[in-house]
Amino acid sequence: MSDSKQEDFSVAVVGAGIAGLALAIGLHKHNIPFTLYEEAPQYSTVGAGIGFGPNGLLAMDLIGEGFRPKYESICVGNKSARDQDVFFEGLLCEEGLGLDKDWYGRSSWGSPNYTRKSAHRKELLDILTSFIPIENVKFSKRLSNLEQHGDKAVLHFSDGEVVKASVVVGADGIQSVVRDHVLRPLSPDQVEPVYAQSYAYRAVIPMEAANEILGDLTDTAKIYVGQDRNVVTYRITGGKEFNFLHCVYTDAAWPTPDSMTQEVTHEEMMADFEGHGIDERLLRLLGKAKPIRWGLFHHLRSSTYFRGRAVLMGDSAHASLPYQAAGAGQGVEDALILSTVLGHVSKVSSKENLTAALEAYDAVRRPRAQRQLEQSLEAGELLSSQDPKAGSDMEQVLQRMQGDRFDWLWFHDLRQDVQLAREEMEQRLSTSVNGSE
Repeated sequence: MSDSKQEDFSVAVVGAGIAGLALAIGLHKHNIPFTLYEEAPQYSTVGAGIGFGPNGLLAMDLIGEGFRPKYESICVGNKSARDQDVFFEGLLCEEGLGLDKDWYGRSSWGSPNYTRKSAHRKELLDILTSFIPIENVKFSKRLSNLEQHGDKAVLHFSDGEVVKASVVVGADGIQSVVRDHVLRPLSPDQVEPVYAQSYAYRAVIPMEAANEILGDLTDTAKIYVGQDRNVVTYRITGGKEFNFLHCVYTDAAWPTPDSMTQEVTHEEMMADFEGHGIDERLLRLLGKAKPIRWGLFHHLRSSTYFRGRAVLMGDSAHASLPYQAAGAGQGVEDALILSTVLGHVSKVSSKENLTAALEAYDAVRRPRAQRQLEQSLEAGELLSSQDPKAGSDMEQVLQRMQGDRFDWLWFHDLRQDVQLAREEMEQRLSTSVNGSE
């Protein structure tokens, strides 16, 4: 391919969240021309606590050298040395928290090969952005429309700028403009995120304030299980801060269809947990959150992750519920495979190569991400006593959450996925060539 061809190939990445940033690092590594477009006026974060499982860390190792030591420098695990391999410990929302139950002391899940690591999202963002040339990033760029013409995708931004790129990657979150473009002509019923009949209150507070309420229960990450309620807690920021999430399941429709958040009064927030037999300590903790309901939405089905020159990744492709803490990891897995196949396309740019690359990406990533999405939904039902089989029987809940439940997710061979994507791409190209003879 001529130098002019190489210069002509470019990737537009829409969205500078974890997935978009990881992809940008991978593109930079492969010397692929790219521009990262972010709607906010600067790098920003939604949420606070975040972590990568072993799969996410391996994906980042393969994307860019030097990430892991920086990441581990901002991480914190469970406080006790004996609980380092605990993902979460299960207790109850009810009075007493289940500390007097027969199963207490054997109610955690994780793996001997897993070490819990959580960080503050802002600190993680600072690390990821340090690997990306700032001149490749444009802020205050909200994508309003997307078209495809010939060998280019055409991006229209709300400020009037029109940009052309060889490929556009939608990393623009759960309400993705790129997802709309990809799926509306093919599966219009799959475009919009689906309300999971649940919402959450969340906050980060100083560890001193958390210890005053929960004592040494803050030492290990917890999920408190209740009827149509659960509470998730864990340490972040080197153990200086405490992240918590109070979740409510309801049959009512989401009241604000144009927004995924809803402001309520402090009294309304507390009423969601008062009168349900909830332990007073969890109520005190909730009282420190801002009275904002965060709707929990996901993409239950996606018939494809690409159409033409537009491709989806991260929450734009497979937004899931938070109960397996796997969203970020799945996003960086996307980045690993997508940057790999685009690296091949950039060397020999053609419509056939691009189609083969995106088909390979879709074939490798979509089944695995879909499995994670469905398992997260199942975990949410288990941990809110909604599962039709386990109900409120904690022994059955633990049986389903423990054992090797997470092995397929955490210890997957991503190097094999990279090789599989290459082979899938080559096979599709070979089929295309043979079919045209």
